Amino acid sequence: MFTTLAILTAIGAYLVFIYNGLVKARQMAEEAWSGIDVQLKRRADLIPNLIETVKGYATHEKGTLESVVELRNKAQAVPAGDVAGRAAAEGLLGAALGKIIALAEAYPDLKANENFIELQRSLETVEGEIQMSRRYYNGAARDLNVKVESFPNNLVAGQFGFSKKPYFEIANEADRAVPTVKF
Repeated sequence: MFTTLAILTAIGAYLVFIYNGLVKARQMAEEAWSGIDVQLKRRADLIPNLIETVKGYATHEKGTLESVVELRNKAQAVPAGDVAGRAAAEGLLGAALGKIIALAEAYPDLKANENFIELQRSLETVEGEIQMSRRYYNGAARDLNVKVESFPNNLVAGQFGFSKKPYFEIANEADRAVPTVKF
C-alpha cells in the first residue's frame, strides 16, 4: 500500500513538473512575442515622420509613399495572435521602407537632410532590434514546440491545451534589410 502511494505521488509530482515546464515555456514565448510587437510598433511610429520628410523632397513619389502608409496600416490591423500574418505584412512593409530609403539616391537634398539622416539611423537601429527580438522569439517558440511534441510532455500538453507556436519568419530576408545609403 505504501509503495503504491509513493509511486502515485512520484508520478503526480512528475506530471506537475512537466505542466509547470510547459507553462514556463509558453510564457517565455508570449513574452518574446511581446518584444517583437514593441519593436514593430517603434518602427511603425517612425513611418509618419519619414513620410513627411520624404514628401517634401520627393513629390513625384506619391504612389510609393501612399503604399508605405497603406502597408503600415495593414500590418497594424493584423490580429495580435496571427504570427504568420504579421510576419507577411511586416515583410511587405520592410520592403517598401527599403524603397523609401533608396529614394534618397535620386534626391540629393533629401539625402543631406538632417531629419532624414536621423530617421534613417533610427530605422536601422529598430531593424536591428527587430532582428534580435525575432531570434529570441523563435528560440522561445522552438523550446515550447519541442516540449509540446516530446514524450511524455505531449501527453500533458494535449490534456491541458498547450499547442505549438509558429515561427516569425520573413519570406525573403533581403526584404527586411534597410539599404545603407552612402553619403
